Amino acid sequence: MATTKKTSSTLGPIGFEPYQMKKGEKYMNEAQLDHFRNILRLLKQQLMEEVDHTVHHMREEAAIYSDPIDRAALEEEFTLELRNRNREGKLIKKIEYSLERIDRGDYGYCESCGAEIGIRRLEARPTAELCIDCKTFDEIREKQTSGS
Repeated sequence: MATTKKTSSTLGPIGFEPYQMKKGEKYMNEAQLDHFRNILRLLKQQLMEEVDHTVHHMREEAAIYSDPIDRAALEEEFTLELRNRNREGKLIKKIEYSLERIDRGDYGYCESCGAEIGIRRLEARPTAELCIDCKTFDEIREKQTSGS
């Protein structure tokens, strides 16, 4: 009987089980694609729930405070929440793009050089579009052009 329980071997905020590679298994086969499709969908669902929670929280807390300090504190809290939701909105778009890449058959491969991104890197960052070498090169180039 299979039971799902969170163990110390689960990864990430959504608690998925790491993919167990089988000897001789082809990279980005259907089982792997299903694994990442599930991770991406769970992550998107979690983010959408956070958005719903924020909207609900802001509606409930939108009471008019007569004290300017209370009002300013609430506005600052709302500003921070909206900034986080904006960042999460961008992540949702990246998740949707990653799901499209799965459907197209190019998920898991670097958009720059075409190399395999790697199972563990994708588990750490399911929306990764670049292999570690291209990402490192990209970051170095970014530092050089930003004047650091």
